[in-house]
Amino acid sequence: MPGDRLSGLTAASISLFEAGKEDFASVEGLEDGLGPAFNGVSCGSCHSIPALGGSGNSTETRTARRDGNTYIEPAGGSLLHLFTTDPRCQPLLPVNANVFARRLATPLFGAGLIEAIPDATLLAIAEQQRRSFDLVRGRVAMIRDVASNTMRAGRFGWKSQHATLLAFSGDAYTNEMGITNDLFPNEVGLGLPAQQLAMCDTVPGIDDRRDPVTHLRGIDLFEGFMKFLAPPERLPLSPAAARGEQVFANIGCARCHMPSIMTGPNANPALSNKPVRAYSDFLLHDIGTGDGIDQAAARGGEMRTAPLWGLRFRRMLMHDGSALGLDPAVQMHEGEAAGSRMLYRFLPPGDRAALLAFLSSL
Repeated sequence: MPGDRLSGLTAASISLFEAGKEDFASVEGLEDGLGPAFNGVSCGSCHSIPALGGSGNSTETRTARRDGNTYIEPAGGSLLHLFTTDPRCQPLLPVNANVFARRLATPLFGAGLIEAIPDATLLAIAEQQRRSFDLVRGRVAMIRDVASNTMRAGRFGWKSQHATLLAFSGDAYTNEMGITNDLFPNEVGLGLPAQQLAMCDTVPGIDDRRDPVTHLRGIDLFEGFMKFLAPPERLPLSPAAARGEQVFANIGCARCHMPSIMTGPNANPALSNKPVRAYSDFLLHDIGTGDGIDQAAARGGEMRTAPLWGLRFRRMLMHDGSALGLDPAVQMHEGEAAGSRMLYRFLPPGDRAALLAFLSSL
């Protein structure tokens, strides 16, 4: 069920998962370093549907400016925080902004398996697509992972802006809650200079400090929870859903939403050489639904192929929740996915119903 841990974990991994789960749900306060600018008071406040670690119905807002083909990011980054612990440090929308984007929280189920996919596998998938004769041309988001200080293939976030769960945790802790850590040590706030943020900072210096007994930081606990969070099991296939799975492949959906990718060798047996049945290639694609924000290696029109496992638990689809159902979500696909969308529109009613039944089983 959503929220369960992976099977086959050692006692130490189970202990880390449970400790991380507790910290993931805990509410942060001023004494923990919350703010000055923030969007939520816990990880679980955004990642809770249908269980802790899932998605949510609230959105964050990002903003920037485009001058022709030139992307201009505001000082302090593109994220516009909703709240502040001190009115002197309330982030403000830049007056010249003309790009506005909203993003839902991404589900984190199966994140450890996604992390365990080798970079070489993603690069090979991109090369295979490049050699094909259709419009699908996925691109690996090669980024510098702040956790290891090495170039890695991004795979987490709507823009594949992070390659590892530790970096993903550190980024969210600082940018969404204002709790600085070893990976992201600087307070952030749209349009706010460092000296102004320092004036409003209730806990100077690094907020996320190691526990004196376990020597673990909050970001280590978050990483442990996400690493061992199991993907949701899909429902047994009805005859209609089984037929829809074939339709899904026939019209080209599986080119980007790949049914399965293998993890590589891993020190943890629960993650080693396992199939990742996420229905994603974890590459960047332009399907006409980009949010206009350049981030890490991704251009404004590019988004990561959204994994489809756990799809039946989501009601608001696409990165901004603008599709309230499966059919509208499919109809929004353009660009590289225009061919599949056209084939979908010409499907006989029975085949279209079967395809939607298949998607509803995931």
